[in-house]
Amino acid sequence: MTTAHHITRKAVQVAIDDLCAKKVHFGKNEIEALLNIYKTITKNQDRMDRLKFRDVLHNSFDMTDDILMDRVFRAFDRDNDGYISMTEWVEGLSIFLRGTHEEKIRYAFTVYDLNGDGYISREEMFQMLKTSIIKQPSEEDPDEGIKDLVEIALKKMDKDHDSRLSFQDFHDSVLADPLLLECFGQCLPDHKTVKAFLATFSSGSLKKNGF
Repeated sequence: MTTAHHITRKAVQVAIDDLCAKKVHFGKNEIEALLNIYKTITKNQDRMDRLKFRDVLHNSFDMTDDILMDRVFRAFDRDNDGYISMTEWVEGLSIFLRGTHEEKIRYAFTVYDLNGDGYISREEMFQMLKTSIIKQPSEEDPDEGIKDLVEIALKKMDKDHDSRLSFQDFHDSVLADPLLLECFGQCLPDHKTVKAFLATFSSGSLKKNGF
C-alpha cells in the first residue's frame, strides 16, 4: 500500500496542466480553487479517503444514502486504488457539477451498476430503492411495494426485455424521459447545493461550507 505524501507546488502545477489538457468543465482559476479545497479537506495530503469524501457528499450536497455515497466514491476513484487523487477529484466534480447530459447518464449508470458487470439487475434496483424510499408505516410488507416499483421500472426501461437494464436501455430511457436519470436514488447534487458549492470558488469563503 502506498503512503500519502504532502502536496508540493510542483504536484499542483502538474495536476493543473493535466486537467487543462483534458478539457474539464472548469477554467484554470476554478481548477486551482478546487485543488485548494482538496488540500484543505486532506490536510495537504495527496489522497482523499472514503470517509473524507463522504463528509463532502453529506455536508455540501445533502447526500445520506450509504450505498449510493459508496458508489459515487467509486465513480470518482477511476484507478480503483481506494483513494481520490487531485486529478480524480476535479474530473469527478466536472461531471458531478457541470456534466453534459450524456456524461451524467453514463455516470448515473456507473453508480447504479452496483457490481460493475455492465447491467442494472432486479436485485440491484431492489437494493437501491429499498434504502432510498421513505418507509411508510402500514400493514403491508414494504418489500412487496419495492418489488412492484422494480417491475414498473423494468417495464418502462427494459427495451430488449432481458429482465435487466443495459447501458443502452438506461441511456435511451433517460433521453426519452430525463426524470428517470436518478430513478434509483440521488447520485447527483441538486441545483441549490451545486450553486452553493460553486459560490465557494468565487467568494473564497471556504469555511462557510465546512472546508
